[in-house]
Amino acid sequence: MTPPTRKGADAFALQAMLGLCLIWGMQQVAVKFAAGDIAPIMQAFGRNLVAALLVGALVLWRGDWRAMGQGTLAGGALAGLLFAVEFLFIAQGLVYTSASHMAVFIYTAPIFSALGLHFLLPSERLRPLQWLGIAVCFGGIALCFGGGFDLQHMDARMLLGDFFGVLAGAAWGATTVVVRTTRLSEAPASLTLFYQLFAAALLLPFLALALGEFGNVRFTAVGVGSVLFQGVVVSFFSYFTWFWLLRRYLASNLAVFSFMTPVFGIAFGVLLLHEPLAWNFVAGAVLVLAGISLVSGEAWIRRTLRGKRA
Repeated sequence: MTPPTRKGADAFALQAMLGLCLIWGMQQVAVKFAAGDIAPIMQAFGRNLVAALLVGALVLWRGDWRAMGQGTLAGGALAGLLFAVEFLFIAQGLVYTSASHMAVFIYTAPIFSALGLHFLLPSERLRPLQWLGIAVCFGGIALCFGGGFDLQHMDARMLLGDFFGVLAGAAWGATTVVVRTTRLSEAPASLTLFYQLFAAALLLPFLALALGEFGNVRFTAVGVGSVLFQGVVVSFFSYFTWFWLLRRYLASNLAVFSFMTPVFGIAFGVLLLHEPLAWNFVAGAVLVLAGISLVSGEAWIRRTLRGKRA
């Protein structure tokens, strides 16, 4: 079968990505805002449960469940486990650090997925510009953490939360590697997403129980609204909009726009939660985003430079 022709980003793609990045940038702010009513890990459970029900219904309606018998179950279980681990680190990280910090650190995921794919898939070998991007990104992380490494003025709790954010990004990146290197790469996107949502909804209550957070729930408008926003708008609507765009536009073009998400996350954290921004975090975040752009947008940058030379 002839693969579908994908086009470069146009005005519609830019507007759609702007809307998606606004939604994604609000995620951590919503969790932090509602944390007093529903513990972050319980919000993660509710979010994934709601989305799993919606995506599961879609999988059944479209007949995508048939791919379960095509060798996707093992990869789906591993991807689902990593997805649950990602949300565990996000939830616990937000207990200690700000939504602004978390919005940056979880989007280090492309760095970890690029490193993993480099060693597992010959077609995904990193180019020199991408290695530079990885070095810049990790330099930015070090600057965010250290700020000159003045140990006397470091906030240990925030450092722990930031570290959890990086671990969440690593888990997200590892999930991408699993999807790309198993039979999930040939499975419908809806089924791959269902595996992840179902596993997280299954495992997170036990993790919440182990952490003593299982009963930390008050059904307020803010708490319920946060869970529904994350489950319906983020995990269902925005993800399927993203998959729809990927079928029609070049992934490298869309990836460049997706880096607006951490910027919106920082902006919403400052404007809505009044989170402070230290100079080292701002400078480090710029380096992190620049490094991610070099890694994920390398093909687009190369084509652009080649076009200018021509």
